[in-house]
Amino acid sequence: MPCFAGFRLARALTWVSVWNMSEGDKGRPGAGALVQRRALLRGLAAGVVSAALMPARASAAERADRVVVRKSRRRVDLYRGETILRSYDCSLGLSPTGHKQREGDFRTPEGSYYLDTRNFDSDFFLSIRISYPNDQDFAWAREHGVDPGNYIMIHGLPNQMDRPPSYYHTHDWTNGCVAVSNADMVEIWMLTDFLTPIEILA
Repeated sequence: MPCFAGFRLARALTWVSVWNMSEGDKGRPGAGALVQRRALLRGLAAGVVSAALMPARASAAERADRVVVRKSRRRVDLYRGETILRSYDCSLGLSPTGHKQREGDFRTPEGSYYLDTRNFDSDFFLSIRISYPNDQDFAWAREHGVDPGNYIMIHGLPNQMDRPPSYYHTHDWTNGCVAVSNADMVEIWMLTDFLTPIEILA
């Protein structure tokens, strides 16, 4: 993933570099190819740097074996056995009461799921997908002829904020996701694993 991001950056740098070449440089034999090679190297280097800057994972003995979200308390708890490793404040969907049932209802799901996909290149500061909809959610949606929705995440703040930062910590503002501060998201990223169970309670 970091190398792919670096490749995309390389393409962008290539166009910027070519655009900024002087007319004399553009006429030199092989000048365009040289610029592209330099931009590709810059992009690959950016990919390596991106990988180096990713949050390091905790050891297996230090990671949580389940996550519990208590919607009524706006809390995310990371457990190992019966011990709470960390607790975080969170925000929920714009319509936080009740279980998510369909696309666009702005509700945060309730039930048993897993953390199944990680994305460091989303619209938010790090995101981990919650495996909604599960079999029960699909069954209900089929019975009622609706789309259950998808892409429910735990994530940090938006990369492009359209409100003051304080707003995101004091309001429910997501489309149904569970949102935490960026610092808390780094810890959740480090302390959870692929297919860590997550229980979302009312």
